[in-house]
Amino acid sequence: MTIGQRSTLSGDPVAVPGLEHAVPDLSIAATDRPLRPGQYVYVETHAWWLTTHGPHQLLAEHRLRQWVPADVERPWVLEREVTGAQEWLNGSAEAALAEGYDLRPAAPVGRFRARHGAFDDDGLDDTERPCAPPRRLRGSWQTPTREFFARLPRDPDTLVQRLCDENTGSWFGPFAAGVTALRTCLVPADLRAALCLALACLPGVRAVEGIENVDGVACLALVHDAGRTRTELMLSPVDGQFAGERDTVRTGSRTGLAAGTVISSTAVRTAVVNAEGARPA
Repeated sequence: MTIGQRSTLSGDPVAVPGLEHAVPDLSIAATDRPLRPGQYVYVETHAWWLTTHGPHQLLAEHRLRQWVPADVERPWVLEREVTGAQEWLNGSAEAALAEGYDLRPAAPVGRFRARHGAFDDDGLDDTERPCAPPRRLRGSWQTPTREFFARLPRDPDTLVQRLCDENTGSWFGPFAAGVTALRTCLVPADLRAALCLALACLPGVRAVEGIENVDGVACLALVHDAGRTRTELMLSPVDGQFAGERDTVRTGSRTGLAAGTVISSTAVRTAVVNAEGARPA
C-alpha cells in the first residue's frame, strides 16, 4: 500500500478508440494518510440497501466497520450491523409477514476475522469467529486486492482502455469495475487520481460538485447516467477517497419500482487507527 502519498492529476483530453469525449477540466487531488506497521485502515460504511421479499421491497439500514491491517499477514476485522430501521418502497411488513415471508436479515451480523479479507458468511451466531481458511488472491476488477492495484497502470489513457477491454459485460461494465475498486478504500493515491480521471472519460459520465452522500457530506460525484440505473460515485473533496455511492432507477421496473427510486445509498469514511476495534474520534 502506498504510504503517505499525494497525487494530483488534471484531466487532459484522453484519446481512446471508441470513446467520444474526455473531461479536460477535472482535477483530482488524492492523498493517503501515513500508515505505520501495526496500524489499521478503518473503513466505516453507513448504508441503506434494497431488500426484496417477493412483491414487497424496502430499504434497510446497515452499518459496517472494517479494520484492514498494514501488515498483510494480520487478520482483517469486520463488524456488520443491521439496525432495524426500514423504509418500505412497495408493500408493508404486515403484508409480507401475512404472506409467509421471513423478514429477518439475510446477511449475517456480528464480528468477523479473516486473513486477506476472505470473510466467510456462514451465518453463525458467535459475536466473534474465525472464517474460511485464508486465501491470498491475486485480485481482479471483480475482486480487487492490494496486489491487483500494484499491477495496474497509473496512466489515465491506459486505464480507460483496460477498463473497457476487461469489463465488457452488461451488468459489470467499465464504470462498475472502477467503483468496485474504489469501494475498497485501499486504492493508492496515485492510482486513485488516475482511475477517477479514467472513469470521467467514459461515455455517459459527468462530474458534479456538491452532491451529498447519505450522511449529508458534500462530495465530488462522478455520475454514470446510462442503462437501467444511474450511479453516483462520490469522492471526498479533502483527499479524493471513496465517500459513498447512490443508485437510482432510471426507468420503471417490472417489480413495481418507479423511475427515480433510490435503491442504494451509502456514506463511507476512512481513518488510520492504532488497533483493531479502535474507532477514530
